[in-house]
Amino acid sequence: MKRTRILPAGAAVVAASLLLSGCGGTGADTASDTLNIATMTVPSSLDPVDATGSALPYFQAVYDTLIKRAPDGSYEPMLATEWSYNDDRTVLSLTLRDDVAFADGTALDADAVTANLLRFRDGGGTDSANLAGVTDVTAVDATHVDIVMDAPNPGLEFYLSDSAGLMANPAGFEDEDALKTTPDGTGPYRLDADGTVIGTKWVFDKNDEYWDSELPFDTVTISAFDNENAIVNGLKTGQIDTALLQSVDQQIAAEADTALTSTPTSFDFQGLFLFDRDGAVTPELGDVRVRQAINYALDRQTMLDQIMQGRGAVTSQVFGVNAPGYEESLDEAYPHDPAKAKELLAEAGYADGISLTLPRMAAIVSDPLASAIQTSLAEAGIELTWEDLDQATALQRIFSDREFSGTVLNIGQSSNDWIVIQSLILPGTFNMFGSTDPEVQSLVESIRSASADDAVTDVRALNEHIVEEAWFAPFYRVEHQLVTDAGVTAEPQSGLAVPSIYNYAPAK
Repeated sequence: MKRTRILPAGAAVVAASLLLSGCGGTGADTASDTLNIATMTVPSSLDPVDATGSALPYFQAVYDTLIKRAPDGSYEPMLATEWSYNDDRTVLSLTLRDDVAFADGTALDADAVTANLLRFRDGGGTDSANLAGVTDVTAVDATHVDIVMDAPNPGLEFYLSDSAGLMANPAGFEDEDALKTTPDGTGPYRLDADGTVIGTKWVFDKNDEYWDSELPFDTVTISAFDNENAIVNGLKTGQIDTALLQSVDQQIAAEADTALTSTPTSFDFQGLFLFDRDGAVTPELGDVRVRQAINYALDRQTMLDQIMQGRGAVTSQVFGVNAPGYEESLDEAYPHDPAKAKELLAEAGYADGISLTLPRMAAIVSDPLASAIQTSLAEAGIELTWEDLDQATALQRIFSDREFSGTVLNIGQSSNDWIVIQSLILPGTFNMFGSTDPEVQSLVESIRSASADDAVTDVRALNEHIVEEAWFAPFYRVEHQLVTDAGVTAEPQSGLAVPSIYNYAPAK
């Protein structure tokens, strides 16, 4: 078997600068049997254990998931044809296809699925915690699997349509490094080892033996760049067919080219995470009125207009528009009102204002954003001091050492309510002080034990409660642009920053 070539770090940088001359584009006005995707995301490996986030398309090319997630976020059969929970929702039973095999003939059966799920849970990858509550996986027979949990997990179907659901050939598990550069799945494409340079460009050729309907492109190339200016240049010259642009300046540059189509899409929000809700680091934040004052002090619309050139939407909630728990009215829960902020501070006993020190990571908090937040808070009597952090120690100091009472972050907004709850509201990385109260506990337990449809009322009640308690001070939902040339169409993917590999097609 041919091995994929891996470049040394320095050589990879040089190779990246040459990508545009080797993408094989056919021009912006013609369709092609090759889809050229540009991205700034690089997977740590092609082993499903390491799969996560916006790197998912790399994996979808060669691996199928147990459940498929449609562009609107709904679930469809893939390797699993049907699934259901037991009465207390602690066991999810899957029925598998009986006609799928890996390239070497190994069957995709219940034993293979069991091995994959347990390996993912125990593999230590970024997303492995998503299966932390799985206590056992049982192969009932060749086409039936039971996933047993210690408590209901309303996010499990989402996870099985995401990284945890990617199925690899168990024959490759003995060599722990084999799948990192030589993926072995049942997916619609095979990795072209000769054309691929790990870290720079990945080439996937159509799997002629694919069990499902074939995808419309013979070859998919995913090229990694370290700046969006180069991506836009590639889009304009036809060497790149599609990319997601985050930089406002580059979005505007792409929109100026009439041969390109830009589709607005929103996946994440930016805001101030007020971790210290009990006042362990900053005693004043233990009073909800102080946290509310911070929210009223923020001039979200001006920040959006000046920093993002109006691209996005102000919000005061952490649930995104695609989540059932989203409440449109909560976007305006805290209008800019410095007088109200001062009044709340006075009621809390801080008529002379308060001082707040927050960490600043330059990659997230630009100079204009830092100044805008400072100015807004100062208008309400809140003196903000930024402490610039070294990139090497920032995460340690913020999340492990808990030196600060909050920080500014960009966080994705999942289309699955439970994932929002699990990520942001339950104790964990983004609730490192373990904030809770009886209302949160009661609603969370009710949501955990109900179906998604039955839980909507309680999720919205939880959303309203978290906003009222000012656990967060969101600024706005960030608008990205999904850009395609004249030869390609792409549909945004709910619950993912970039489209799934299945969402691309030649333009008609």
